[in-house]
Amino acid sequence: MSLRQFILSRKLLRSINVLANGIQGRWKDVAELFGLREDVFENPSHIPFKRPVSVILIGAGHRGNIYADYALQHPDEMTIIAVAEISETRLKKFQKKHRLNNESCFTFWNEVFNIPKFADAVVIATPDHLHTEPALAALEAGYDILLEKPMAPTERECRLILEKVKQTGRIAGVCHVLRYSPYFRELKEIVNKGLLGDIISIQHMEPIEQIHMSHSYVRGKWRSSQTATPIVLAKSCHDTDIIRWLVNSQVKDVHCFGNLKWFTTKNAPEGSTERCTDNCKAESTCAYSALQIYLRDKKRLYVFDMPDDRDYWDDYILSQLKTTDYGRCVYRMDNDQPDHLTVNLLFRNGATAAFSMEAHVSYEGRRTRIMGSAGDIYGNMENFTVTNFKTRKQTTWKMKTDAHGGGDNRLIKDWLQAIYQQDGSLLSSSIEVSVESHLVALAAEKSRLTRSIEEIILPESESPKPE
Repeated sequence: MSLRQFILSRKLLRSINVLANGIQGRWKDVAELFGLREDVFENPSHIPFKRPVSVILIGAGHRGNIYADYALQHPDEMTIIAVAEISETRLKKFQKKHRLNNESCFTFWNEVFNIPKFADAVVIATPDHLHTEPALAALEAGYDILLEKPMAPTERECRLILEKVKQTGRIAGVCHVLRYSPYFRELKEIVNKGLLGDIISIQHMEPIEQIHMSHSYVRGKWRSSQTATPIVLAKSCHDTDIIRWLVNSQVKDVHCFGNLKWFTTKNAPEGSTERCTDNCKAESTCAYSALQIYLRDKKRLYVFDMPDDRDYWDDYILSQLKTTDYGRCVYRMDNDQPDHLTVNLLFRNGATAAFSMEAHVSYEGRRTRIMGSAGDIYGNMENFTVTNFKTRKQTTWKMKTDAHGGGDNRLIKDWLQAIYQQDGSLLSSSIEVSVESHLVALAAEKSRLTRSIEEIILPESESPKPE
């Protein structure tokens, strides 16, 4: 039994108090006291593994490594038996970390499917625009799959993947990791138990944080909506998914405003240069100095294939800043992603939601306000407060987590259980719901560009069941 099950079964605390009142951060000690498992969100449908699920990773970049590292932490549940990665440096590092032989390392993803099926499942963590082909190939070859979000860059490709999943009967998960964070799981439980009454409206904000924005969506590989995917899909399909999950109704209409206001040439400071390394006169006072972010602060270095020996880091980073996009001036890029946008949603049950994606903030971590007929909630990923309208009683929940709210490992755990038991219902998000959240994001981008209100129409065959 998990600690959470123990607390709930004995009614020691109401569901909204389970993680409240100063207990946060000491679950291990409390669990040991009662002789229980530490994971307060352990799924009772999970069973022990008699053998690990064998997995092939396609795309050994930052996110791919995060998912694959679960095998190093839980070798009884997951084993990586092959990898496909076009970068020789990343391929070699991954091979060494997971102790793979040369025959298990591929340069191109299609090489994996040129041979008969040799694993249980495939994790696809390639760049956004390269998801569809390996996903379809993996499903056709009989593999269950896990797709990094966004599952595909266009509505047509999302529907192609959905159709292939239905045709093959394989299990397909999408990395909506926020569903697995304790914060959003608590919110969902409170909503499902009716403690807020009927959900009337939601206000939700995703603060990207200004350095994160400059790194990924101005200098980085997601800076162009044409070569990557629109930012509302690439970054915020997490949020369209979470909002839809909480409201538990299909979205009917979508409306969006937003633009690229700051990261443009007209805002380049006087004396700035094409690169921060070109004796830029504004470098010392610029909030987006590449020299400060990458060289002095050593932040976000996962985009570089860093040498093992830290003594060579400074020279290597400096060479990267002189030759790659990460050293270019943020005001002189070929970026087109909006740095702020607001999306309005009307649901078929009459509820509304307002979602805001903001780059020009100093913090990360979603902000959520849920307004119900019997109470409301406001929170920020690490804590929230529930107010009952009749009693005026307030209850606070707190837990310190990472940027994804601790959801990465929990997602992998559920996905592995779904494969091991061959039961797709063990996944929090069905492929149908994932498609819907992507269609909402794509409709938001179309609305932003055309100043229109977009209706979401799902065929009956694609309509997800209530969650």
